[in-house]
Amino acid sequence: MSVEAKIFRFLKIVGVGFKARTEAQGRQLFLKLGYSHEVQLDVPPAVRAFCFKPNVICCTGIDKQRVHQFAATVRSCKPPEVYKGKGIMYIDEVVKKKQGKKSK
Repeated sequence: MSVEAKIFRFLKIVGVGFKARTEAQGRQLFLKLGYSHEVQLDVPPAVRAFCFKPNVICCTGIDKQRVHQFAATVRSCKPPEVYKGKGIMYIDEVVKKKQGKKSK
């Protein structure tokens, strides 16, 4: 088995106009999340971030705790919303939607 037995954590971005991109070989992550500015995150040294599509982010590395911590940091930028289901969520995460108000 190779030394780089990596841990992966996938996140998906749901929402119109929400996008992600990486720069500097996975060292910086830029997120467009409907704010007036682009959110910029510096990726920790033991972790790499990749964007396969504009709405799928892959956090990878050797240290499980650091990978999961960075994935949680990315998710906290726009947690999934319970009424419309928009936001950043883990690939395997299920968001239960709430009903909302009923109009007369």
